[in-house]
Amino acid sequence: MNTTLVINAKGGVGKTTIATNLASYFAANNLSTAIMDYDPQGSSLHWLGMRTRQAAPINRANAAPTQRTGLKSLARYVPPTTQQLILDSPAGPSRLLLQDMLSRTSCVVIPVAPSVMDIQATANFIKELLIVGGIRYRNIRVAVVANRVRSSTSVYEPLERFVASLNLSFLTRLLDSDIYIEAAETGQGIFEMDPHRTAAQRQEFLPLVRWVTNEAPLEASSADNVVPIKRSIA
Repeated sequence: MNTTLVINAKGGVGKTTIATNLASYFAANNLSTAIMDYDPQGSSLHWLGMRTRQAAPINRANAAPTQRTGLKSLARYVPPTTQQLILDSPAGPSRLLLQDMLSRTSCVVIPVAPSVMDIQATANFIKELLIVGGIRYRNIRVAVVANRVRSSTSVYEPLERFVASLNLSFLTRLLDSDIYIEAAETGQGIFEMDPHRTAAQRQEFLPLVRWVTNEAPLEASSADNVVPIKRSIA
């Protein structure tokens, strides 16, 4: 099982957008996929509830804390045959919750929005992951994704340099688009929608997919001919 944690201590950076589009991509490519939602808002679970019966199946797990029992064991169940598990985290997780999520994680994706405050908060959070989360010790891969980018701005350059200095990956920039809103409102992912309408979004998202599956990036010459992953991930 390959487990991807989508996380940032800052809210409003598009964690659920990343999580749901990753999950729908894998499911549409015939990989057994599940989303475990740690956020009490349950945005990923709500998205799953809007998927049609014709859509590729995605299993659900509710890991949000409860006042009565702490963490619900039955709702957290993930089928052992799952190949791709996506963890959608809440903003500002406690250290205990962070350790719980990292204990099952193969790689971490950190979305960051295009504002100076968000970028600074993300840099601080990365430091916390390194120190408190022990991601180096756990051999967990970490990458940053610029999300909801409104233009080709240089605001991310300091963050890119900081990430590079830590030998982490700055994967891609996802432009702000109504396509993601439409996908969220209809229980779809961009790779399940009309390929002509979503061509730009697919191209931006593909480096993230390939990094999560630990594949080599596309060559520039093949960038216009995206081929979905068909093989199984052990």
